[in-house]
Amino acid sequence: MTAQDGTPAPDPARTARRALTAWLITCAVGAGLVLVAAGRAWATVTFRSQAGALGPGKVAVTGTEIVASLTPATLAALAATVAVLATRGLARRAIAVVIGLCGVAVAAASCTGTRSEAIAAAAREHATSSMMSSGRPVSESLVWAWPLLSIAGGLVLVAAGVVAVVGSARWPGMSSRYDRADGGSRTGSSGERRSARPRKVTGERALWEALDEGADPTLEPRQSHDS
Repeated sequence: MTAQDGTPAPDPARTARRALTAWLITCAVGAGLVLVAAGRAWATVTFRSQAGALGPGKVAVTGTEIVASLTPATLAALAATVAVLATRGLARRAIAVVIGLCGVAVAAASCTGTRSEAIAAAAREHATSSMMSSGRPVSESLVWAWPLLSIAGGLVLVAAGVVAVVGSARWPGMSSRYDRADGGSRTGSSGERRSARPRKVTGERALWEALDEGADPTLEPRQSHDS
């Protein structure tokens, strides 16, 4: 097929496959950003030193330790991404909404992870008893790169969910290669062709083969007898 100017027209099926592939890569990149950032140390909390201690006690806390929902929300988005391939229609759009909501949850949780209260609470859970007895933390050092990276990953998932809601109707699914262009299946069409084609039955074995293929072994003899 060519366009009016003579250039080949793009194949809609190939364009849809490329769009789906790009979308899957986008989802993987967004989720990867969150998972990488969640495992890094977002902040270091310093506790007041006790008498006789060599120095103040320091506790480094990761994003997952500060906000426990980061990793589960990201894994849920990845699972929903795979589910998009196995669904169509309204179900596919509903799953796309789930991906967007997971992205919103990740971005919101990442913002929460930058609060002093959340960082101090996570540090107390991982501090030693000697640090806890020294009193409240005296300083917090936040590494902004990792929370921002996690927020970016969440926003990528939100954008991927919106794109899937709008354009996923044109994307192929797992069973697309078994479907014909008119919506039927290859298996069904070949079975119809075998059933519609009369076959000459000779012998008992040929009779059973005809029955297995769905053909009527008595079709041709009756026609011959009527003629």
